[in-house]
Amino acid sequence: MDNTNQTNSFEKLVVSKFNLFNSLFLSLPFDKIGKTGMMLSLLQEQCVSGLDNGLQPTEILEGFFETQNSLQNPTDQVDFMFRVIQYVERQVVLFDSVEDAAFKTTQKDGNKLSLNDFIHLAESKRRQAEIPRKLADFSARIVFTAHPTQFYPPAILEIIQQLREHVNDNNLMKVDLALQQLGMTSFGNQQKPTPFDEAKNIIYYLRNVYYDALGDFYTDLKKQFQNQKFNNPEIVKLGFWPGGDRDGNPFVTAKVSMQVADELRMTLMKCYYKDLKDLSKKLSFRGVEEIISQLRTAIYPTLFQADKSLAFDEIVDPLEKAKQIVAEKYNGLYSDKIDLLIDKVTIFRTHFAGLDIRQNHEVHRQSVEAVLKSNKLIKESLSELTDEQLVQILTEDQLSINPGAYDSEIINDTIASIKQIEEIQRKNGEEGCNRYIISNSEDVFSVLFVFGLMRWIFADRQAITIDIVPLFESMEGMRNAPQIMQFLFGNAVYKKHLESRKSKHTLMLGFSDGTKDGGYLKANWSIYKTKEALTAVCQKNGISPIFFDGRGGPPARGGGKTHQFYASQSDKIANNEIQLTIQGQTISSRFATPEHFKYNIEQLITAALSHQINGRENVIHPGLRKTIESLSEISFEKYLALKNHPMFMPYLENKSTLRFYSKANIGSRPAKRGQEEKLKLSDLRAISFVGSWSQLKQNVPGYFGIGTALNQLKEENRLDELRLLFQNAPFFRILILNAMMSLSKSNFKLTAYMAKDREYREFWHILNDEYELSKEMLLLISGYESLMEEEPITKKSIMIRERIVLPLLVIQQYALQMIEKNDSDKAVYEKMVTRSLYGNINASRNSA
Repeated sequence: MDNTNQTNSFEKLVVSKFNLFNSLFLSLPFDKIGKTGMMLSLLQEQCVSGLDNGLQPTEILEGFFETQNSLQNPTDQVDFMFRVIQYVERQVVLFDSVEDAAFKTTQKDGNKLSLNDFIHLAESKRRQAEIPRKLADFSARIVFTAHPTQFYPPAILEIIQQLREHVNDNNLMKVDLALQQLGMTSFGNQQKPTPFDEAKNIIYYLRNVYYDALGDFYTDLKKQFQNQKFNNPEIVKLGFWPGGDRDGNPFVTAKVSMQVADELRMTLMKCYYKDLKDLSKKLSFRGVEEIISQLRTAIYPTLFQADKSLAFDEIVDPLEKAKQIVAEKYNGLYSDKIDLLIDKVTIFRTHFAGLDIRQNHEVHRQSVEAVLKSNKLIKESLSELTDEQLVQILTEDQLSINPGAYDSEIINDTIASIKQIEEIQRKNGEEGCNRYIISNSEDVFSVLFVFGLMRWIFADRQAITIDIVPLFESMEGMRNAPQIMQFLFGNAVYKKHLESRKSKHTLMLGFSDGTKDGGYLKANWSIYKTKEALTAVCQKNGISPIFFDGRGGPPARGGGKTHQFYASQSDKIANNEIQLTIQGQTISSRFATPEHFKYNIEQLITAALSHQINGRENVIHPGLRKTIESLSEISFEKYLALKNHPMFMPYLENKSTLRFYSKANIGSRPAKRGQEEKLKLSDLRAISFVGSWSQLKQNVPGYFGIGTALNQLKEENRLDELRLLFQNAPFFRILILNAMMSLSKSNFKLTAYMAKDREYREFWHILNDEYELSKEMLLLISGYESLMEEEPITKKSIMIRERIVLPLLVIQQYALQMIEKNDSDKAVYEKMVTRSLYGNINASRNSA
């Protein structure tokens, strides 16, 4: 591990450049005061010293205002705070751009293995022949979600792209112009985005980054294994949730899903058309020029007309023919360019990304109940039937369904959504929409309700060309998962369906709601054990399991060190495919540029190879498993006590930014499930739940309970056992390192004033004590002197980002305090809190 080169590169290419461009940015005259940029540096210093000295946010800002002659008027003070928020947002963009521009160099000097490095490592172990065999049937599926955890509108994304290029070129004049444009471009949405707007924001990346990046990556991979004639265009697949994920989002309808599927296809055709246009300038040969021209003519109507589409063969066959003629008659000139386009067409086919449909189990229950009532099989409720009777109806009986004939709008739309999958597959190919995900799966009927609906809706089909994917996300769902799948495999009709799907079954595990339900350590350990149990059940029944991980940005939602997480899995967990959700900030921080995309895809692939080569080494010794089990239960009890504390929900409602998420125009989905006035934890979306703790700089879901669990075992004289666990169990080690990241992003000084709050001081102390204990215990078992010691660059990046957003956070807490005092300008301060959400979330890059 050579951290010195990486640190030096980071200081030179990121820190120094950011300081230079930041000083330029802060001197630009964007506002009527004209001094906000210069005053921001002073405010930043005052925030640091003020919090260190135990001052409240109100005291820090009021003290600052007293020292500034231009800020004696309350109106000017409020105006200044809003402008600070705007400046900080743009500083974050600038730092993102500088850091991204340096990525290629800083990651090269890092300690992560590239695919080439891994091949050399395998050669040293005499296992190099296993790599092409593994990659021949391996697939990584990256699924972009609709969750709004990154808020840059398209105009800002374009400026970020410009900034990256100009920073890379050290073009000070163009950086200056881009910064001026950035300062005058709005970050906020005037109204909430529609699901279609959200889809188009992600499609931006598909068109401008992934189309070329994935094509280039695959070409490079084929060159690397050209002796083995490598051919696996499915090694990286793209999935898509915006416009398909209707769980709790009434604005996602069948009509929207069709719109998004059409947009994906039409955008892909625009990419193909552009490549064909470039290719036609090179392939000016008789017999070839005509083929390319005819293909361009055929594709052109599909660029803009949703009712026009081409089949995969209609695109790839002319290209293959052109390639053959060039090889036979024109010395293979530019055949590499034809090959690249053929590769892209083979990868993306006619869908670009597969649109997943997701809905909640309860909606399917209501839909089945309505269908059974209309078919006179029940009077009112499914409870009139035994489980055996219901299973028979769902798997064997053929019922009639009348689309649009039911009283409930959501039931009609659910039926329409399933029905139109057929149309999407006709236009985009089967891969365009062939997965149906059921959230909140806790029993066999979670799957069978959907299976029954599909049987009835597609009665004229010989086979259902859709994978039904249960999402196990609660502790109960994970406990029941092996028994649920065993029952399904034992059902002859369902087993026959699986045989038509190549005897594979995708199983989704939800890290976000799992952590909310069981706490950090318990949820992650439960998912690990559930994967082991499901692997065994599937293999016993001749089914290949594919695990699809619903991971968010931060460790509290399954994020963090993704590569190390997959590399740490044992050979008891199936790993022929890696599937995971990517969202919001994770898209912008890990997949926003071709360099980021290729690097992180390569890391996922080396993780799978590592699992193949080191899987047996990753098996956790029975004695160490017992230790993790003990830690899991102790931490769960601590977390459960916190969840059940009478101040838990009031604290989130009244002392955090939770209630302001719904006021920000950042996503189409409601901030909570259900319509009840009283807020319940079960109704809270994981994003707003985790995000609220992040805004408080307390990050509770990312570590809470670990300190208590480790300390209890230490008190039992088991410290050596814990250190052994950290050193020898890669899975546990990754959990600890991710918890260190959560702790590194915490700052209890920001909310230390709550220690004197009559109503919430006891609860705040519970949180603070566990934070301090967790920090102490993690350092003790790791032997580190400081958190994230093994990742100096990430640690440095976090420190800089936290420093940038500190004035914004102090202003946010100040505004919350003023709201609590019921200040006459309460509405203004509420707007201030809402406005402050953007910058902090974007700065964290994985806060929700």
